[in-house]
Amino acid sequence: MNFPPLQSWIPGSQRPLVIAGPCSAESEVQVLETAQALAKLPWVKVYRAGIWKPRTRPGLFEGVGTAGLAWMSRVKEETGLLTTVEVARPDHVKDALAHGIDILWIGARTVVNPFSMQELAESLAGVDIPVMVKNPVNPDLKLWMGAIERLHKNGITRIAAIHRGFFQSEKTQYRNAPLWEIPIELMRQMPGLPVLCDPSHISGNRSLIQQVSQQAMDLEMDGLMVETHPDPDKAWTDSVQQITPESLGEILNNLILREQKGSREFERTLEELRHEVDLIDYEMIRLLAKRMNIAEEMGRYKYTHNITILQLQRWKELFADRIKKGNKAGLDNRFLAALLQLVHEQSIQIQTNVMSRGEEQ
Repeated sequence: MNFPPLQSWIPGSQRPLVIAGPCSAESEVQVLETAQALAKLPWVKVYRAGIWKPRTRPGLFEGVGTAGLAWMSRVKEETGLLTTVEVARPDHVKDALAHGIDILWIGARTVVNPFSMQELAESLAGVDIPVMVKNPVNPDLKLWMGAIERLHKNGITRIAAIHRGFFQSEKTQYRNAPLWEIPIELMRQMPGLPVLCDPSHISGNRSLIQQVSQQAMDLEMDGLMVETHPDPDKAWTDSVQQITPESLGEILNNLILREQKGSREFERTLEELRHEVDLIDYEMIRLLAKRMNIAEEMGRYKYTHNITILQLQRWKELFADRIKKGNKAGLDNRFLAALLQLVHEQSIQIQTNVMSRGEEQ
C-alpha cells in the first residue's frame, strides 16, 4: 500500500505536525477562543474537537453533536486552520462532510470493532478526504492494521495512524500504556504510513505530556495530537490531561528534534552497536532453541514415567527465582515476567505435543 506523506495533504506542515484543540467542543465561544490562541503557534496546522463523544455509560456528556460542526466551520474561516473531528458512524461522516470538515479521525473504541470499521470504510468510498486511525483500545496490532486496510481498499489513501496508548489492568503512571513496540512494528509493516502520537491519552495527566511527546519524537513519529483548552480544570471531559495553548507552546519549544541520520563517526559507532545487538539476538535464538529441545526431552521422560506435564510448585519457584535474578541484573519486572511466561507456555505446548503423540524416551 502507498501512503502519501503528510506534507502532501497538510500544506505547510513540517515535523512535528501538531493537531490541537479541546477534548470536547463545549460552546462556540470556547471553540473559537481555543482556536484563535492555537493559530498563533506555528507548529499547529489542524484544529481538533470532539463533537460526538463515546462515553462508557449513558447520561454523561456525549458531545454537542451536529451543532458543533458549524463552530468548526467558523474556526476554519477565521483562523485558516484545518479542522478534524472524530466519526463513529456513517451519519457522522455525512454531517462532517456537509460542514466542510477537512480531516476525519476514527477513535479507539470504533477501531476495535471490524463491523463498525467496515461500515465507515464503505461510507467513505469515493470520498477524497484524509482519515486518521487511532489504535484499538487493546494492544492488537492486527486490528489496527485491519482498520487501515479497510479504508485503503475503499479508496482512502491519505491515511495516518495515531498512537494513543493501550488499556492496562495494572495501575501505572500512564492512563494508557504506551507499549511503544506496537506502533514501531506498525511502521515496519506499513512503511510510509504517517504515525502521530496522542500524548494526552497516553499520559492521562498533563504533567507527563512533555515526556511522552519527546519519546514520540525520538521514535521518529511524524507529529502530535494534543488536547488543549483555555481553562483545562473546568473542561467538561478529561480535564486532568488537557493543557492551555500557552503550555502547548512551551512544550513544543522544549522538544528536541534529533537528527535521523548523523555524521560518519556517528553512523560507524551506531553500526558497531547494531552488530553487537545482532550477535546477542542470534545467541538468544540458539539458546531458546536449545531450551525447547530440552523441554521435548522432559516431555518424553514424563510420558515414560507417567508424570503430569505441569509441576505448579516447580513453576512458581522457577518464576520467583528468575524474577529475583532479573532484578539484580537490572531488568524490568513486567518485561521479564512476560518473557518467562511466553517461554513457559511454549515449553508446556511442546511437552503436551509429546504426550499426545505417545512418544517414549
